[in-house]
Amino acid sequence: MYIVLPRGTDIVDVILGEPGSKSDISQFREAQSKFSTRQRFRGDTGYQGEANLVTHHKRTKKRELMPEEKEENKAFAQKRICVEHVIRKIKIFRIAQQRFLLRGKRYPLVIEVICGLVRLRIGALVLPSTEKTPL
Repeated sequence: MYIVLPRGTDIVDVILGEPGSKSDISQFREAQSKFSTRQRFRGDTGYQGEANLVTHHKRTKKRELMPEEKEENKAFAQKRICVEHVIRKIKIFRIAQQRFLLRGKRYPLVIEVICGLVRLRIGALVLPSTEKTPL
C-alpha cells in the first residue's frame, strides 16, 4: 500500500505486505496512527467504510447513480489518477509487480529503493549538490 500526496507530487509512506493474508483496510487502519486524526484520505472500493476516508459512489442493483454522484465520481477520478500514475511508475520495476523470489528480508529494502528512484524521477527527492563551493 502506498500513501501518495495529492496530484502525485510525492510518496508519503509505503506499507509493505506481510506474509499471510491481510486486507488493505486492516493495513490502512494500522498505518493511520502515524497521521493526524483530522487527516482525510482518498481510496478505492477496498477502503469503504472508514470515517476519514473518501471513496467514490457506487451504484447498487436497485438504484442507479444520480447525476450529482456521477459528477462527484468524475472529480474523484480526476484527482485519483495522479496517484495511480505514481503506482504505475513503481510497478514499472518488474520486481515490484511480481512474486519476490529473493530472501524475504530483502523485500523492504528493494521496495524502498524503488520508491526512492521514483521520488527522484518525479522531482520529489532532491539530492544535495556534489559541486564544491569555493572557500
